[in-house]
Amino acid sequence: MPGRRARGKAAGMTLADLTEEQLLARITPRLPGGPGVLVGPGDDTAVLRCDAATIITTDAAVRGRDWRDDWSTPGDVGAKIVAQNLADVAAMGGRPLGLVVTLLADPATTVAWVEGFADGLGEAARTAGAAVLGGDLSSAPPGTLAVSVTALGTLDGQAPVLRSGACAGDQVAVAGTLGRSAAGLLLLERGRPELDEELVATHRRPQPPLAEGPRAGAAGAAGMLDISDGLLRDGARIASASGVALDLSREALAPYAARLAPAVGADDAWECVLGGGEEHSLLACFAGPVPAGWTVIGMVRTGAGVLLDGIPQAPRGWDHFRR
Repeated sequence: MPGRRARGKAAGMTLADLTEEQLLARITPRLPGGPGVLVGPGDDTAVLRCDAATIITTDAAVRGRDWRDDWSTPGDVGAKIVAQNLADVAAMGGRPLGLVVTLLADPATTVAWVEGFADGLGEAARTAGAAVLGGDLSSAPPGTLAVSVTALGTLDGQAPVLRSGACAGDQVAVAGTLGRSAAGLLLLERGRPELDEELVATHRRPQPPLAEGPRAGAAGAAGMLDISDGLLRDGARIASASGVALDLSREALAPYAARLAPAVGADDAWECVLGGGEEHSLLACFAGPVPAGWTVIGMVRTGAGVLLDGIPQAPRGWDHFRR
């Protein structure tokens, strides 16, 4: 029977060669558990012990929209969807607890792709200290491959950090990099990834500063979010929710652009810094001292929107339904 082939010979197999149970038997051992997991994968639901307020968020990725198979390995896709979900947890000031994963796949999808995806997801979850609690598998129309993750986190007794807490006089600061993912994507689009492999690696597998979220919350951060759609677009979300203006400093942002310019050119470097998405760095506002690990890039002022050296900027960056 096709589904009874040896575990190590997945290269030529597709999902149509396996039962759901046989596929799960290949996937589940690749995924981490955790101390708070009372019931893990294999039952109708997982059971997780939560001792404080719980954060819940979800995000999805679709082949052809969020990744290309010729640019990203299955492991890259798994690691990236963990990063984008757990960055949302960190942006609320929380730490990760667990992940629930859904895979929708054309039965012609290779077993090797799914195993590679599970390896990347499992490694990223394990590094972040998040258990994989379970999920769902579903067949999909020809050519379709999509994944979705629901992430849970805990605030450990702290109040959540909302987008709406920024006040005039606060300092605007960032933890992590700016523009590197967008610059890496630009190099892939130009067919020149060899010009800066670090930038391409950041696009394929973002490394959000997850530990900085709880630290910022403890330091009194307000108006925090992760930069998933671009500094200007996400900054405008803080500005709108808080009823203020974020005035960014070109001088403070210049080192981020300078890092990218040799690979993509000076003008595109600035576009990547200001409008580049999928960075998943953290942006926050601080009324008091800015903690170590954060860099001040501007001030909160009365007004609306995002400014650059006092000049209003139109929000730009990624939008799922408009380009």
